[in-house]
Amino acid sequence: MSFQFPFPLVEMSKPLPHINREVRRHRISDNLPRCWGEENVCVWGSVMYVLSLMNDRTQEQTVIFILFVPFLPQTIHVAIVCAGYNASRDVVTLVKSVLFHRRNPLHFHLIADAIAKQILATLFQTWMVPAVRIDFYDADELKSEVSWIPNKHYSGIYGLMKLVLTKTLPSNLERVIVLDTDITFATDIAELWAVFHKFKGQQVLGLVENQSDWYLGNLWKNHRPWPALGRGYNTGVILLLLDKLRKMKWEQMWRLTAERELMSMLSTSLADQDIFNAVIKQNPFLVYQLPCFWNVQLSDHTRSEQCYRDVSDLKVIHWNSPKKLRVKNKHVEFFRNLYLTFLEYDGNLLRRELFGCPKLIFMSTLSLQLQKQLSELDEDDLCYEFRRERFTVHRTHLYFLHYEYEPASDNTDVTLVAQLSMDRLQMLEAICKHWEGPISLALYLSDAEAQQFLRYAQGSEVLMSRHNVGYHIVYKEGQFYPVNLLRNVAMKHISTPYMFLSDIDFLPMYGLYEYLRKSVIQLDLANTKKALIVPAFETLRYRLSFPKSKAELLSMLDMGTLFTFRYHVWTKGHAPTNFAKWRTATTPYRVEWEADFEPYVVVRKDCPEYDRRFVGFGWNKVAHIMELDAQEYEFTVLPNAYMIHMPHAPSFDITKFRSNKQYRICLKTLKEEFQQDMSRHYGFAALKYLTAENNS
Repeated sequence: MSFQFPFPLVEMSKPLPHINREVRRHRISDNLPRCWGEENVCVWGSVMYVLSLMNDRTQEQTVIFILFVPFLPQTIHVAIVCAGYNASRDVVTLVKSVLFHRRNPLHFHLIADAIAKQILATLFQTWMVPAVRIDFYDADELKSEVSWIPNKHYSGIYGLMKLVLTKTLPSNLERVIVLDTDITFATDIAELWAVFHKFKGQQVLGLVENQSDWYLGNLWKNHRPWPALGRGYNTGVILLLLDKLRKMKWEQMWRLTAERELMSMLSTSLADQDIFNAVIKQNPFLVYQLPCFWNVQLSDHTRSEQCYRDVSDLKVIHWNSPKKLRVKNKHVEFFRNLYLTFLEYDGNLLRRELFGCPKLIFMSTLSLQLQKQLSELDEDDLCYEFRRERFTVHRTHLYFLHYEYEPASDNTDVTLVAQLSMDRLQMLEAICKHWEGPISLALYLSDAEAQQFLRYAQGSEVLMSRHNVGYHIVYKEGQFYPVNLLRNVAMKHISTPYMFLSDIDFLPMYGLYEYLRKSVIQLDLANTKKALIVPAFETLRYRLSFPKSKAELLSMLDMGTLFTFRYHVWTKGHAPTNFAKWRTATTPYRVEWEADFEPYVVVRKDCPEYDRRFVGFGWNKVAHIMELDAQEYEFTVLPNAYMIHMPHAPSFDITKFRSNKQYRICLKTLKEEFQQDMSRHYGFAALKYLTAENNS
């Protein structure tokens, strides 16, 4: 890395006569880095020696600056091809294993389709790992480069894209480590990066020999593999010397080879690996053979156990079988446990700083903004933890499972929006049976719980049959349940023009989805500011014969099987719905806002977000409805809609609210501050909220 100093340097080759020397030591400020040069090189807390030279005869003074720069670890570049929902999950485990062991700054180059880019851009932005940079390259734009190659491998067209990395990655990038998404590191990736220095002559590819007999052609009768040198090489881990490959005209080399071999082979069986091996067969001088522990391959036909004698020999594990963790290997239990360690590892712990790395050089704008916001809080404030939660950035993995949505042609579609934690998982199947439309869910889980959820969902026929449900994982951090952040995440990632803001403990009536779509048209929601209220009821019975009509519900209400929601503990929350009027209503009717009103509503997707200052229990929905009223939304009750709250054990947060006086004091303080903010934002019109609160 070369750069110019922002001050002159004088090189002394021999002693100067008649010179008096005065040496002064000066330390650059530890508070701000000094940055310069084209590559924005920064020096942090470096020591500068200022040598003042005075000529006794001429009385001329020369000042020499000598700067001692601390060592900055070299950035390691890693390229990964990642496409789709499943690969976006897999790559997280790979990245965790790399981050766990690393001691260097990392620059990930992700060749991703639109799905993976949306998921991973959000994940890395909210993960905020220091000394990590992410760049994305559009995989869909590269399809035309390789789509002419027939490929039978399960990775599809994306399995061929490593061939075009010399063309895709920046022209000034000289070397890169290329990894498959099904890789797990058991050592510091810097050890692998150091192998580049062992390349000699025209060696430009670092590869591990294939550990199966695939390219020997003896796995089964009439098996005819692509040409390879001996056992061939596996491309799950590649060291690429990009600058030399470009000079060798790699692009032309692999294309000509592929065209020639496809005339007889017709298609690839192992995607890019077949073509890499065919090129190496013709040009063996290109390859530097890596020790096999850099790619211990766990497919059914490998001899990977020959690569290691004990655990210390393991460097990289490669689950290169469609069976993945179910692969047959006599040590598979050990490998599986190592993989599961990273799969369930708390990713928040990987936010640690790197020793020897200047903090601000690699910090994202979001990280700097967060530090500033937190520094402005008073840590002696008794409500400090509540205030801090508002600024906490939770790591977020969007679309944790496969998602498909076909927009409705009439533009009336409605998404059910809800949030939940692990203890409400059992509600998912029931909600899916009651609501056939799209659903957006934010789940507040730890890394280990996210894997439990994945296993639960994959084992459920009901959930696996639904592809229009978006599951967004917000990872646990802090001591409060960030209810409004979760709602905002679920709201932000809907694909429909309207949304039904529900809660996970409610079952919507059968047919509510279609009824709401008709109501959207009938009440002209597209062109008016309306919030359509779905009346809420509750049952205290865990087993309920769910009412199939309004008449049936009214009968159960009269019999005491159902009740209006929270009638016995929080009447004000739903009283303005006017249940007495609803009993006989046949057309929608308007109601006015009242203090503490918190109905469940259908709104356009452009409605305001929930206020993040409210966490845990209390006032989270009330504040949102108040803001809708301040923005002049009309509240309209739907006469033939209803939802029923199912019983459950009290949440941890409501228990804290009831038992902790300081919790209640802080909630009251936050309410008052919210109302003051409303007054400042909405002016005179917002005074009614203060009056209503004082009168309630």
